Amino acid sequence: MSLSVVSLPAKAGWLYIFPFLGWLPMVNRRTLAADSIAGITGAIVVLPQGVVFATIAGMPPEYGLYAGMIPAIVAALFGSSWHLVSGPTTAASLVLFSSLSALAEPGTLQYVQLALTLTFMVGAIELVMGLFRLGTIVNFISHAVVIGFTAGAGVLIAANQIRNFFGLSIPRGADFHEVILHLVTHLDQVDGPTTAVGVATLVVGVLTRRFFPRIPYMIVAILVGSAVAFGFNHFITESVLTVGALPGGLPPLSAPVFALDMWRTLAPTALAMTLFALTEALSIARALAVRSGQGIDSNQEFIGQGLSNLVGAFFSGYVATGSFNRSGLNYEAGARTPLAAIFSGALLIIIVLLVAPYAAFMPNAAMAGVLFLVAWGLIDRPHIRQIIRASRSETAVLGVTFSATLFLELELAILAGVILSLLLYLSRTSRPQILVRVPDPESPARKFTSNPMLPECPQFRVIRVDGSLFFGAINAFQETLRSFIRDNPDRRHLMIVMSGVNFIDVAGAEALVQVARDYRTRGGGLYLLHVKDVVRAQLEKGGWISDIGAEHFFRSKTEALRTIYRRLNYKRCQDCGQKVFVECVRLGRQEPIG
Repeated sequence: MSLSVVSLPAKAGWLYIFPFLGWLPMVNRRTLAADSIAGITGAIVVLPQGVVFATIAGMPPEYGLYAGMIPAIVAALFGSSWHLVSGPTTAASLVLFSSLSALAEPGTLQYVQLALTLTFMVGAIELVMGLFRLGTIVNFISHAVVIGFTAGAGVLIAANQIRNFFGLSIPRGADFHEVILHLVTHLDQVDGPTTAVGVATLVVGVLTRRFFPRIPYMIVAILVGSAVAFGFNHFITESVLTVGALPGGLPPLSAPVFALDMWRTLAPTALAMTLFALTEALSIARALAVRSGQGIDSNQEFIGQGLSNLVGAFFSGYVATGSFNRSGLNYEAGARTPLAAIFSGALLIIIVLLVAPYAAFMPNAAMAGVLFLVAWGLIDRPHIRQIIRASRSETAVLGVTFSATLFLELELAILAGVILSLLLYLSRTSRPQILVRVPDPESPARKFTSNPMLPECPQFRVIRVDGSLFFGAINAFQETLRSFIRDNPDRRHLMIVMSGVNFIDVAGAEALVQVARDYRTRGGGLYLLHVKDVVRAQLEKGGWISDIGAEHFFRSKTEALRTIYRRLNYKRCQDCGQKVFVECVRLGRQEPIG
């Protein structure tokens, strides 16, 4: 066997096992520089976020940092997105806390063991789903859902940073409307120096990005904000809060518990967490892919997320998924390849080891200002305007998803958008387009057209069906054909052009058989033209071709028209002056038809 014969399958196999070999050729000096800057920015931002997320999850603070190290690297290596960054998230932390706090005291060793075990179970389910190529579920997340969810998440990110930007004591975990209400009713409590630091960070970030696009504006903004905060705290007031010293050290090795009773207890939570985590990660990956023009392999993304959690469970990481904050920041910071996420995870380890104590000088308000910029970038205004102009139904999907993201749990927001998209899809497919077709006398080949101004044969109607004939569409299909009979009971022959029918199920086949019987009873017939092979095969399997009549199936329009014309009422044809078909013209000249 020659090398050329085995090279392609071998290469495909290696890429399937090691997907990062597919994007490594993209790496060059320019992308390496951009990814390094994005990685540094992401590592800096995750420092305070990781601690906050771990606190929300009921875990010791350092576990939020651990979840942003190894899992982020593994997900970047084995996923498909160029910009998705995995790690701890607000939503996943909240779901974990609400699920495990009833089983153990948060922060205790038992609670940590439950979290690590749950992480391992989630990773295993994600990996199995990816290996069995169940990533097609992402196809049910429409473009409008992604845009609406992304915009809503951007608003939520900004809302969650209001407390740090204005120095207000808003309770953590407060709902969107509670945050806005608290801001409006406590404007007199806004801390001036804290707000000044946030505004300075925001302004510097905007100006740097606009006038010096090659400079990493987020890092510049954070440094300027830190300098302003240092000036306030050391010369005017000490009211500007900083992140504080963070715990240092490498993530310790850990292990999930493999007790059957614990797995049985955690199974429902693991399944729910898996569906939520995958939906969140894929939504973020698709949202950023829309911006970058990249294609996403959802099955590979499932595998990457699964491996990240499986490995993370042995390195003290709790459930990790795609992070809106870090992924959006990664994209906005100029990341070009997954190396940015790898750099971010690796740099986080170094930062925690070496410079975590210096995070005491980083003000929360500066972090809030940077995240405001990220949130603004996540609102895809051009696509939102395009959807609003183009489609009312898609606008409704976008609006529902956006509103649900603000006022419901994130997983419910996505589910609401997906359900509405499915309902609209089912509504469209349940009404297949049925067009009346007549020969065009201006066409040399007398091609069929749907021009309503052209005459139609009084005995014979031709229609084209565009859409699948399945159980959901049968009612509309049958009702339209009944209306044909009511409007003209003397038209006893019907030909259906089936070139637009890609699928037929049992209900659709039986509907065609019933139509054929009805037309035979009335002294006419049903004829099918240009039936696709897959549809014909389905009709053959069920024995419906014999019920309709094998001689009523045609591949040629000319053959079909000549056959059907011979079955029309000759006397009515002589008295008809429409001359719809070529055969009508020949009849007027007393020429033989066939």
